Amino acid sequence: MAQNKLKQKVEALTRVVQQLIKEVQINASLAQGTLTAFQLHLGEEEWEKLVEELKDKEKRLQEQENVE
Repeated sequence: MAQNKLKQKVEALTRVVQQLIKEVQINASLAQGTLTAFQLHLGEEEWEKLVEELKDKEKRLQEQENVE
């Protein structure tokens, strides 16, 4: 009897995890589509500038964290 309840709980958790994985995949797909649309909107030159600015900002933040 207890083993049957445990099996049911495991199956329920499995379904929950599977649903969460699907939702994460949907969000990843949405994020990728949004990013692509943003890239197309900005154009290649502006996009490259933005990427470089973000890289520089990340580098500065990492350097600050290493100092602290």
